[in-house]
Amino acid sequence: MQKKNATVHLLILDPSQNDAESLVSLLRNSGKATRAHRITSEEDLEETLKAGNWDLLLARDLDQEFSADDALAMIRRMDKDIPFILLTEEESRERTVGIMKAGAQDTVSSEHTDLIVLKVNRELAALDERRRRRVLESHLREAEQRCQLLLESSKDAIAYINDGMHIYANQSYMEFLGYDDIDDLICVPVLDTLTPESQEKYREFMKSFAEKGEDGMTLNCTARRSDDHELNVTMSVSAATYDGESCTQIVLQPEHSDAELEEKLRQISSQDLLTGLFNRQYLMDALAEAIANAGKSNETGALAYIALDNFMSMKGQVGISGADLLLGDLANLLKEQAGEDLALARLSDDAFSLLCQPCDETTMAEHAERIRKAVEDHLFDINGRTVQLTVSIGVAAITENSPKAEELMARAHTASAEVRKLEGHAQGNGVVVYNPADFETLDESNSVEAIQKALEENRFRLLFQPIINLRGEGEEHYEAFVRMLDKDDEEVSPYDFLPPMGPSDTAIKIDRWVILQTIKQLSSHRSRGHDTRLFLNVTAETLQDKTFTPWLSVALKAARLPGDSLIFQIREGDANNYMKQAKDFTKAVHELHCKVSIAQFGCALNPFNTLKHIDTDYVKIDGSFTEEIQKSDEAKEQVKEMVKSLQSNGKLTIIPLVENAGVLATLWQAGVNYIQGYYLQAPVPEMNYDFGDN
Repeated sequence: MQKKNATVHLLILDPSQNDAESLVSLLRNSGKATRAHRITSEEDLEETLKAGNWDLLLARDLDQEFSADDALAMIRRMDKDIPFILLTEEESRERTVGIMKAGAQDTVSSEHTDLIVLKVNRELAALDERRRRRVLESHLREAEQRCQLLLESSKDAIAYINDGMHIYANQSYMEFLGYDDIDDLICVPVLDTLTPESQEKYREFMKSFAEKGEDGMTLNCTARRSDDHELNVTMSVSAATYDGESCTQIVLQPEHSDAELEEKLRQISSQDLLTGLFNRQYLMDALAEAIANAGKSNETGALAYIALDNFMSMKGQVGISGADLLLGDLANLLKEQAGEDLALARLSDDAFSLLCQPCDETTMAEHAERIRKAVEDHLFDINGRTVQLTVSIGVAAITENSPKAEELMARAHTASAEVRKLEGHAQGNGVVVYNPADFETLDESNSVEAIQKALEENRFRLLFQPIINLRGEGEEHYEAFVRMLDKDDEEVSPYDFLPPMGPSDTAIKIDRWVILQTIKQLSSHRSRGHDTRLFLNVTAETLQDKTFTPWLSVALKAARLPGDSLIFQIREGDANNYMKQAKDFTKAVHELHCKVSIAQFGCALNPFNTLKHIDTDYVKIDGSFTEEIQKSDEAKEQVKEMVKSLQSNGKLTIIPLVENAGVLATLWQAGVNYIQGYYLQAPVPEMNYDFGDN
């Protein structure tokens, strides 16, 4: 679809200036920025077409010196991709058929303004798709050229075969089998390059590959070179295309003894360590493949997003180790319910996912309901304590019209969030199937476009919460939060409405908006004599954005703000998932004299390992510890040890979610540097906390 804020370059053929203006107003009132030119003659149209790029031509079907048919003929003659819509005074089937045969896209009565807008939108969307296709075709040609160069220069022995015959082989492959010229190998059967003993194995192997179609299948066999020398090799195969034709790619490698190790490493890389299920990366790759299959063979599938209800509250009750036990037990329960036909993965702390193909959303919804009930009825035993759990499940169909994997996951995520809006389901515990038509009209705030629109319409609000020094040293620190006004004018976090793993550019836009606005407010606030520093949260997407620090440098200079007034806060999970990027990010912002904080610290399996790689200045311990230390002496000692270790490594410690005075004595004894929470102040629009009282 064409971007909503894209300018439409419009040509109008109309003898009346006023009627032409009314068409421009019609499109502008429909929300399109329009730049128009009214055609006055044949020469004018020809010069205009040569001078610029145009998106649409609206021609009124009236008697005039330069007619609509003449304009259409010129567009065809100059081979311009410009949609042509004829505005008629009366409906005529013959006229419609004739003009469309001549190359027009459609006709519409000039009185039906609503229909004009719909047809214009349709043609602009189709034009945008054609333009994108041309760009992609260009990229595809470039990629194919690069691929060819890589094949030629690769040290791996690679060949393409069709019907058992070689149709291409790179230099390494020819050298491997002792051929000097590609012409000597082309159309040579693969069987002729194998020993008689391996030929039967090869036939069975290729038959199995044809049935299963699993890329990366391997066969250990013996190759016979052109000089009759024999080599033990590992042959791996995968589906490919060459010169537009389907074929099979084979790669020959000397036989290694570490194939089993490589297979184990491959399995580990696709596994979630805590639950043993597939991990997020595996699921997203499988989802992308399922979408591609749906496009190629029209084979439908379905995706379910399983969100744990009230997970953070439950985690506070049973502690981190208890939560890990619970997740392990839940994973086993889900595995039992899913069976062998569904791919089950853990996406994050409180979300799992199911993928099935071939399948449809109705069948997946039935699976989801069975899982929902099994979880609701199950009593989890965590260290002698009984815990009950419910899940909210969103289901999205995978069809030939499905969007990218990230956006499809967002659909299932959106449907999962919709469960809590159902009557009687405020706490979740339900199943919702995503219907694109319903969600487009009923819940526009859940779309990435709605977030973009909120940014453009300045429907974002900044809030600030103080972070005070427990030692009473009078420093002024705040953490900045962002809220978006949704369609009901309710304040929500825009990050909650992003897909769980994308699209990255939207998260980056929000981060930059927050940083830019807080820099402006902080600069103004500091000019009134305050030595204030701000904690700013950044997403994993910003960690990976290499253009961020150059942009930040310019923003700081423009605001005349010292770098050490900003502390960029990274979630522990993001730091571990993107360790290298977080390390590079930290180094880059330190060069601008900014500080770095790790938030939600202590939830990883080995939290201190993160600090070996990322040179952070502050560490904000996860809020679950704040609640635990009020209930358990063991938790108090654990926090004390953690704070002691952090401070011995030169880190300043922060404890969040301080809701009452009762916990202050414990935190003081533990040696904590800073505290934050509603006990001090809730997040508010102004930086107005009186630090002098502390």
